[in-house]
Amino acid sequence: MIEKVHEHIVGELHQGARTDTIFILTAIILNLLSLAINSAVAASNGNDITTTVMVIFVCLVVVVNIVVVFGLLKGKQTRAKLINGLLKMYKDQGVDGYYDESLLGNYDVRYNLFILAVIATGLIAIIIPFVIR
Repeated sequence: MIEKVHEHIVGELHQGARTDTIFILTAIILNLLSLAINSAVAASNGNDITTTVMVIFVCLVVVVNIVVVFGLLKGKQTRAKLINGLLKMYKDQGVDGYYDESLLGNYDVRYNLFILAVIATGLIAIIIPFVIR
């Protein structure tokens, strides 16, 4: 039974990693596309319609980035809980020496860097077109 629990936890970790990857790629691709579109719109002759388009894209970037950041924070919490469960299981089985607990801190740093990358590209996607305008 312990093998089944182990497989389940490891499967959850893999699924979480895939979900986090999708979140990150979606946000960064959207941010870069929005940057390109809004920069092109800002460089053209500005009128009410182009300003409206820019505002709509800015709203989209803000909403998607908020969703992604919250998703990554939940992913970070979930990963920590799952790994803590694995560590407890490993300790109970006497194999805890094979997993260094300091990896949890490394995972936290990695998630924080992903969140920083998403926020930074989002801010650039919002600010640059208005500077061009």
